[in-house]
Amino acid sequence: MTWDWEMFIFLLMAFLALVSALLVVRNKDVVHSVVWLATCFIAVAVLFVMLSAEFVAIIQIIVYVGAVVVVILFGIMLTRKEIMESEKR
Repeated sequence: MTWDWEMFIFLLMAFLALVSALLVVRNKDVVHSVVWLATCFIAVAVLFVMLSAEFVAIIQIIVYVGAVVVVILFGIMLTRKEIMESEKR
């Protein structure tokens, strides 16, 4: 087995995907969990590109990182405003 740049990047992205997925579950702050979730999605998209599945990688980034993460962040921002207002009273 030869260690070239492609193998190194593959192992790095696989390790990053695994670690960021674990940090999504272990993190107590929701915003940080969303950032780690986006990191995991991007690492998986890079793995798709390395497998010559560019269309799947673009869909992964557009749908998951672009839509799901943004919806989660907007939901967090909208509910935190209500929580903070109720704490002030």
